[in-house]
Amino acid sequence: MGPFGTDPPEENIVPVGYAYLISCYQLRVPLPDHLCGIGQKHKKFVIDNWWIFTPRHAPEATLYQQLIFALKYEGLDLGVLHSLFKKIKPQDIVEIVNEDPTGQYSRRVWFLYEWMMEKKLPLPDAKHKKYIELVNPKLQYPGPKRNSPRHRVINNLPGTRLFCPIIRRTETLENYLSQPLNEQLQLNIGRIHPDILSRAAAFLLLKDSKASFKIEGETPIMSRAVGWGNAIGQAGQKELSIEELVRLQKMVITDTRFVKMGIRLEQGFIGTHDRQTNDPIPDHISAHYQDLESLLSGMIDTQKLLENGQFNSLLSATAIAFGFVFMHPFSDGNGRLHRYLIHHVLAEHGFTPPGFIFPVSSVILDRIEAYRRCLEHFSRPRLELIDWEPSPSGNVTILNDTIDLYRFFDATTQAEFLVKCISETIQTVLPKEVLYLNRYDDLKQFIAKSIEMPDKTIDQLIQFLEQGNGTLSKRALKKEFSQLEPKEIAIFEKKYQDVFNDQNVDIDLTEIHINGIH
Repeated sequence: MGPFGTDPPEENIVPVGYAYLISCYQLRVPLPDHLCGIGQKHKKFVIDNWWIFTPRHAPEATLYQQLIFALKYEGLDLGVLHSLFKKIKPQDIVEIVNEDPTGQYSRRVWFLYEWMMEKKLPLPDAKHKKYIELVNPKLQYPGPKRNSPRHRVINNLPGTRLFCPIIRRTETLENYLSQPLNEQLQLNIGRIHPDILSRAAAFLLLKDSKASFKIEGETPIMSRAVGWGNAIGQAGQKELSIEELVRLQKMVITDTRFVKMGIRLEQGFIGTHDRQTNDPIPDHISAHYQDLESLLSGMIDTQKLLENGQFNSLLSATAIAFGFVFMHPFSDGNGRLHRYLIHHVLAEHGFTPPGFIFPVSSVILDRIEAYRRCLEHFSRPRLELIDWEPSPSGNVTILNDTIDLYRFFDATTQAEFLVKCISETIQTVLPKEVLYLNRYDDLKQFIAKSIEMPDKTIDQLIQFLEQGNGTLSKRALKKEFSQLEPKEIAIFEKKYQDVFNDQNVDIDLTEIHINGIH
């Protein structure tokens, strides 16, 4: 059995690239989602999570050749590379550069070593060489371009040295990101009458707030849900900072008697406790509290780096929001702030119109099992890499260095989940809400023309019809609407059925021609 799970699926397959480096140098790192090996067949194929290459792709069993293979075919895994750089000697990198001074891969390795280790090697600056991009855009999504004249490398990492998640190009992401979701959102909103849009926005804002609490297993009183909804509605208006995150936590946690507010000053975990010993049983261990200032500062700097429009808005929201929830910097409120950050980044990038928030939390709630799997995809592999012991207070005591687990990670799984949620929100949830409001107005106008009744009473009548799926309950007929005649009741119930009977059909805003649409 190979160390740290790098055993190939078949005996005749030889690990290469990151699988080789992890095994050879005994690196304690989360395994990449895909590992590479050399098979005996003269064709590439996939088995389990392994990409199998042909014998002609086989690199020599040297540090440099294995690094070349990894960078060429697998892209950047900053967590593996940083762990490797801490294991090898600086002279190993010097020898690689001296061996291949003009090589594109030697310069990438050289740059990455000095960038990560913050150590200048005894090498002269590269001269008279064409600049090369660090991130291969065919394999992973690159960030803004910054030149490094010393290495003649274009640093297009989508982050900073203190915080840099990487997202791989996948068929799923390419399919979703090729859709003009931003344009579709703007176009759909432009077709909606301002009055309808205002009502829809208010409802969706409250819906998002309630859903965000429900994801955490809470059912807040209306004033608390409205208060947090108002905070969500301001997403993107204030610059992100640690102070701003603390302010937002205070808006989430209104009763602070049993919560230590602000950035954690102790370790943290998510999970349960043993009933007899009170020892923690963690599902997720949060970042070491002493690392939080560095991680949060890096996250905020990365958010500023990516807001210039050179990185996809949805991918930026993934990196920032999921990076935040993985480090879990507060004792409570992290989940709701995580989903707030999705709105914040999208608003900062101009993806959503000012003041308009669509209910991504409610879509996440509908996909709650997929959401949990998305979080577990990050947490489970890292539990095996964190050395900890129970503390006397029932917390965890972290015994090893864990900062890289939260600083450098692959966010592809999380990106795929989020783009699906946002696509559904734009293409289904928003049009359905607009269609509902138009149908509601249609029914309300019909009732108002049929009988003299105050607006408030008409709204109550429609509410009872909704509760009875188009039929008034016996209670409503005996109490609130006992004065209605049987013929009127039948007319209103039939009209409700006529208006709302196709509520679940696919909706295209261009096909809605009711009073509320231009």
